[in-house]
Amino acid sequence: MNKKIKVLFLLLAVLILFGGVMNKYYTNNYKAINEDSYYMPAEDDKHEGTWLQWPHKYTYGASYQKSIEDIWITMTRHLSKGENVHIIAYNNKEKNRIDGLLKKEKINMEKIDFFVEKNDDVWVRDNGPIFVYDRDNELKILDWGFNGWGKKEPYKKSNAVVKNLSEKLEIERIDLKDLVLEGGAVELDGNGTFLATKSSILNKNRNKKFTQKELEDYVGKIYGVENFIWLDGEPGIDITDFHIDGFAKFYNNSTIIALDKSDLKEWGVSEHDIEILLGAKNIDKEKYKYKYLPLTKENVKLKGGKDLGYKGSYINFYIANKVILVPNYNDSNDNIANNIIENLYPNKEVVGIDVRELYKEGGMIHCVTQQQAVNLKNKVEKF
Repeated sequence: MNKKIKVLFLLLAVLILFGGVMNKYYTNNYKAINEDSYYMPAEDDKHEGTWLQWPHKYTYGASYQKSIEDIWITMTRHLSKGENVHIIAYNNKEKNRIDGLLKKEKINMEKIDFFVEKNDDVWVRDNGPIFVYDRDNELKILDWGFNGWGKKEPYKKSNAVVKNLSEKLEIERIDLKDLVLEGGAVELDGNGTFLATKSSILNKNRNKKFTQKELEDYVGKIYGVENFIWLDGEPGIDITDFHIDGFAKFYNNSTIIALDKSDLKEWGVSEHDIEILLGAKNIDKEKYKYKYLPLTKENVKLKGGKDLGYKGSYINFYIANKVILVPNYNDSNDNIANNIIENLYPNKEVVGIDVRELYKEGGMIHCVTQQQAVNLKNKVEKF
């Protein structure tokens, strides 16, 4: 056997071994029920990019856009240090305006691209694409139904975004429109456990045709989860009917980041739900450990001085490749929360972003970001 043939055989053996290891890794890291199950990588897994739905004036006016646009500029600047930033612009006029704005801010435009799609508002976590892997490690997009948090706000334009993006990206879309499921309503630990509030999913304003068992069967099949941790939640407490990502977040498959008991009470979580959350067990029947973040020390005050009458949460942060974007409120607990998160993720830069003007509209950083997983079939290391 000549030297060239030996080298070819050696390369082939290495590729087969690597493929087997990767397949074993991704198969063992989710509890697939059948061939229709998908694996959603953890938020702190490496991203190809982050999706943002840019604020516009076409639903709530120019003053709304102007009041929060700086948040998007700041997110784009920091996200582009470590990944692509995919910006959904309302129309071509907006696309060109945003492009000029970012260039003026001297942001690295090599990491930025634009997708023109009409949408109702900025909440891409709830209406945008959910990127997952199938059993063959092929990248797919889940397209759950979105109805404006129970038809409280305009939603029809945003509900069409995923279908249109799927066609443009040429990534297969899994049509799940018969079930309404906002991204911010769900926490997955990556190892078969699902955490959510009933008030934001089993609510009749979302999924009146589904019983809890039917919904668990449906979601369990898609996400490959078997362990459901349900909190009752509180319908009507906010526009989302109490999304989980305001007060609890998986750190890994054995630890939950949450508010402590007193802050959970202040956030509006019932004693019954506090008991369930702080006593939760993972799929291996092991009790979760907990890391705690505070609420703001004072009620949140807008830049103009108006008191919103309630405190802000830091748990609605977003983990990117090189940075963690943390909601800040011009409060004395901002630095305390930022430092705790920095200790939890020592290899990432923590960026505090003043979200007060967005917070008055009902959301924070995690609500307006959505990660795109790397393509394992055509992986290109850029960062």
